[in-house]
Amino acid sequence: MTAADSLRQEVEKSEEVCDIQRDMNKTEFTDIQNGKDTLSNINDIAKENEVDLKYLSTDYSYKHEIVWKNAIGFLILHLFAVWGAVLMFTGGVTWKTTLWTIFLGYVASEGVTIGAHRFYTHKSFKAKPLLKVILIIMQTLAGQNSIFIWCRDHRLHHRYSDTDADPHNSKRGFFFCHIGWLMMKKHPYVIELGKRIDMSDLQADWMVMFQKKYYYYLYVIFAIIIPVWVPVHYFGEPLFQSILTAYFTRYVSQLNGTWLVNSAAHLYGTRPYDKNLQPVESWFVSCISLGEGWHNYHHAFPWDYKAAELSMHFNQTASIIRFMEKIGLAYDLKTASPEMVRNRIIRTGDGTHYELGDEESRNAVKARGLLHPLNPSYTVTYKDPKATLKMEGLPLFNEKDVFDANVFIRNVGSR
Repeated sequence: MTAADSLRQEVEKSEEVCDIQRDMNKTEFTDIQNGKDTLSNINDIAKENEVDLKYLSTDYSYKHEIVWKNAIGFLILHLFAVWGAVLMFTGGVTWKTTLWTIFLGYVASEGVTIGAHRFYTHKSFKAKPLLKVILIIMQTLAGQNSIFIWCRDHRLHHRYSDTDADPHNSKRGFFFCHIGWLMMKKHPYVIELGKRIDMSDLQADWMVMFQKKYYYYLYVIFAIIIPVWVPVHYFGEPLFQSILTAYFTRYVSQLNGTWLVNSAAHLYGTRPYDKNLQPVESWFVSCISLGEGWHNYHHAFPWDYKAAELSMHFNQTASIIRFMEKIGLAYDLKTASPEMVRNRIIRTGDGTHYELGDEESRNAVKARGLLHPLNPSYTVTYKDPKATLKMEGLPLFNEKDVFDANVFIRNVGSR
């Protein structure tokens, strides 16, 4: 058997695991209590599709190969970005160029958060054609690859979150999930499972496919030529200074804002909605990323247009989506009901919720410091002899966990 055949068999097994996970997520907690679906039944299903624990966890012995041209490219990008930032803060460019750069960074960031993330990846609301065109242009300005590729990677991230099949697996450390993953060759699971992610909705969207086909031409126009030309033509800015600020500084600043969601918002914070999920709540990341830092909530309810419980709490993106709804460009906004959120907090939260939490839990989390995983498998990969199946790197729950209600009903398979 070749290495490719072996990998293919492993991938097929991991696909079976996710199918089981999706079926499990459809089951209500009350169904278990009423005997409609018992733990033994779930374990029986898992045993019929036996999977080695490594398939949905992190193999720390695997070493990613560095792609040096990418690493050097990102280094150069950041050096020029710092140069441009120094010019902005020392008066080396006009105040108009500085405002233009900040404005473009904001527009590009919203192109990612509203467009690529909440609309195209998670379908948390519907948009009229005009809004789609605007979002595609804004996302192109961001320079984070085409919407199609961005959504494929993000759907992969949600389906196999914080495992070797996650493009930016946070269990490999801050640097890797922040920027390192873009400097290294993809893990074989990321490549193989990425081919199997359902992208039929975007393949049927001619606007998305048009952007994908002509992405690099559109990128040069909307992310380089127009941003640089405006300060030169209207503000009298020298071409080189305009390139440094309106392109390099704007681009790199906005990139790092997005990357913080993959890194800091998966490592430093609280888990009031689901302590079994790696992502955390981070007000700091939310300030930087326009509302994307309430990440524990987002992974618990990925289809909620707010990506947070409180839409007005450091969440400009949610406010813009509601404004788009008021003027008729967005509609059918999806959100989790207060009762649904409350039940999830009680069932799986870490006890730090601002309203439903308790001081004992908050103090316990605080005592652990910024890195406070309540489940040891966040930082340690170990084989539990009672576990048949891995769920996002966590072992399948045992009977006692059902009534502790700290593992069951997780949106593992949601996008």
